[in-house]
Amino acid sequence: MQQIVGVDVGGTFTDLILIDEQSGGVRISKVPSTPENQAFGVMSALKKSSAILPDLNILIHGTTVTTNALLERKVSRLGLITTRGFRDVLELGRRTRPKPYGLTGSFECLIPRNLRLEVQERIDSDGEVLEKLDETEVRKAVQTLLELGAESLVIHFLHSYKNDSHEKEAEAIARELWPTSFITRGSSLVSEYREYERGTTASINAAVQPVLNRYISSLREALKDEGYSRELLVMQGNGGTVSSNIVTEDAVKTVMSGPASGVMAAAFTAGQSGFMNVVTYDMGGTSCDVGLIVEGIPQVSSELEIEYAMPIHVPMVDVHTIGAGGGSIAWVNDAGLLQVGPESAGAQPGPICYGKGGARPTMTDANLVLGRLNPEKLLAVDNPVFLEKVRELLMKEVGHPLGLKDAEATASAILRIGNTNMAGALRLMSLARGHDPRDFVLFAFGGAGPLHATALAREMGIPRVLVPMRPGITNAVGCVAADVRHDYVRSINLPLEHVDMEIVKNAFETQIREGKDLIEREGIEIEEMIVVHDVDMQFQGQTHILSFTVDDPRVSKSRLRSSFEEAYWNRFSVELPEIRPVLVNLHTAIIGRRKAVPLTSLMPLKNEWKNSNECQKGTRAVWFEQGWQETPVFHREPLCPGSRITGPALLEQMDSTVVLDPRDALEVDSFGNLIITLNS
Repeated sequence: MQQIVGVDVGGTFTDLILIDEQSGGVRISKVPSTPENQAFGVMSALKKSSAILPDLNILIHGTTVTTNALLERKVSRLGLITTRGFRDVLELGRRTRPKPYGLTGSFECLIPRNLRLEVQERIDSDGEVLEKLDETEVRKAVQTLLELGAESLVIHFLHSYKNDSHEKEAEAIARELWPTSFITRGSSLVSEYREYERGTTASINAAVQPVLNRYISSLREALKDEGYSRELLVMQGNGGTVSSNIVTEDAVKTVMSGPASGVMAAAFTAGQSGFMNVVTYDMGGTSCDVGLIVEGIPQVSSELEIEYAMPIHVPMVDVHTIGAGGGSIAWVNDAGLLQVGPESAGAQPGPICYGKGGARPTMTDANLVLGRLNPEKLLAVDNPVFLEKVRELLMKEVGHPLGLKDAEATASAILRIGNTNMAGALRLMSLARGHDPRDFVLFAFGGAGPLHATALAREMGIPRVLVPMRPGITNAVGCVAADVRHDYVRSINLPLEHVDMEIVKNAFETQIREGKDLIEREGIEIEEMIVVHDVDMQFQGQTHILSFTVDDPRVSKSRLRSSFEEAYWNRFSVELPEIRPVLVNLHTAIIGRRKAVPLTSLMPLKNEWKNSNECQKGTRAVWFEQGWQETPVFHREPLCPGSRITGPALLEQMDSTVVLDPRDALEVDSFGNLIITLNS
């Protein structure tokens, strides 16, 4: 029996999907997340799904432990050993300001100044040793940091990307004295020339290592107590998985694993349905995450900044997040203009209609007033707030200050502003990067995503929308579908004409070897190994970097130049033949393909399928741009493949509601996904 479990921990809910490949059965559970210890929520979700842990073959887990620890600054106490004269690099940063056009804002470095110690050593930008490492000073620094209560240690020397010998010597000394394994070398994670970004990435890794280790240890122990003895895989921000046995070594790579799992699920699902160019759109209660998939490959960036002055330079799925969700609060600013978000009502008190004390209107309240959400279902709470009360508060907080005539006009305005905000994020990930939205499909998921999908697609000129079978648990599906992945980077940072291509070939081959060795060490069952090489280049004197894929480690200079010029043209529509190109970084991704999970498992059993007429539950008055229309309401889950519906229509399921605008056409594909074609 082959049973696979994917668990994704979100800010509000922990989602689980269990797929039994032998029987074709699927079990789903959704339980409240437990921020005090996410393991409690994971175990609760397993219990609710009636999973028998000794029978499970593999469990894949997406977690927000490291992300939350960073955002809340609940990290370990860390110390730094660095080159003399450079203890303040991590605090000085790039000399930017939190608010570029104001004099307010503050920044607190992850490592306090008294825990940033200097030692005598110096390597120049060519990798030549100018001053030997003073080993006595290293020992003294380690002892001092231990006495000051440091739990993790960062060793970060100048120009270690060119020559890491001093960092390795210092690490060897530190491991003799440091009581734990929480020691991070800057160059071991990011072999890049930028000392600030390299050092910050190393600091973030060291800061979250103990936090992640405690969590993973507690989860493994809880699973063991219930009889689970197989492999536990953890999602990484690059969209791949890593064994829990080694995940804490590069803990920073688990940051943003939640959004990454959603994009991976979208790539997997859309690919099976025949769509290779996809804009992903994940709308929850608080935020909206937008990603991009080009030719079936999720776009990856090595320049994530999780918050001000906290850059993370390890490859991660490129996701843009804005504060626009179902709980986003609508309000009138001092200039008399309507704004939606970024403040959210959250789970407590939540939107007005949840009956938990919320008194400020949200996008969820607007959808309810316009008939897009089922009032009877939403009002089934302990302290119900009736529709008239929601309408009254909408007018009080937004309608009257704006001079709008009724609650419907107010709710419509809230949705328009909210959709405009989300469309801006979609443009940033598509048009701003040189892609034509008309060549893409919009993949809408999350609890609130399908409510707004067609409006956003119409705004962007995207011709089709794909809503997966289980939009509310898509991130958990992404955990199940994710492959094993490890990424490596090596800085060159030389004008292309001066680059020794033998060094490039050797660097790529070394990264391939290290990645394959690591996957073999993990012992995870895979079906094939895939190697992907990317190159970062820029024109000399410019600051922005462009990335593109190369097919062969033995790539020539002429090929690199032509590929870079093509990428530059596609992005900026400019040719600069008079400026020298610079080879900045070499990236290698080693991907271990796991056995694909059949998406048909997510569908109801064939004998439960029904045609569209059988699935119609009734009608409800719904507001569209054309005004109020009596709209058929369908039960989405049992819709059989091949079913067709013409809008207007609502499709309701346990975790989401799909809005089909008038004249738009919907068809259910062979995997149970909804393919919506927009009518111009």
